[in-house]
Amino acid sequence: MLTLPVSLQMSMIAHCLEGLPEEACGLLVGDYATGVTERLVPLENVAHSALVYTVDPKAHMLADRAAAADGLDIIGVFHSHTHTEAYPSPTDVAQAPDPGWHYVLISLRDVYPVIRSYRIADGIITEEPIVSE
Repeated sequence: MLTLPVSLQMSMIAHCLEGLPEEACGLLVGDYATGVTERLVPLENVAHSALVYTVDPKAHMLADRAAAADGLDIIGVFHSHTHTEAYPSPTDVAQAPDPGWHYVLISLRDVYPVIRSYRIADGIITEEPIVSE
């Protein structure tokens, strides 16, 4: 289960809309054990693509250090799908770096954005509930 306050969900959607026509991405920072998200780190998609996203390794490292300094962890990643549903693509599955992470997808395909969260471990995709606060 992922706890993701509505204010952070709205910030994710705004970042993804600003990234159009490319996919947008960012990191979730919070408590790794409980899945409670404390903040987001919106990032540039260094792939500059509408089909895939790439997080800059240096930006990831800086976000990880900042989280650790506050006693928090990187607990997942979010990114948009500009023309498809909020479900991990084969590329998303292949690039999933941590089986304990939350993989949040924001679909911008329809009139209203759709947010869904998944766990991806050993190529197996499991949807998880998002609890709003």
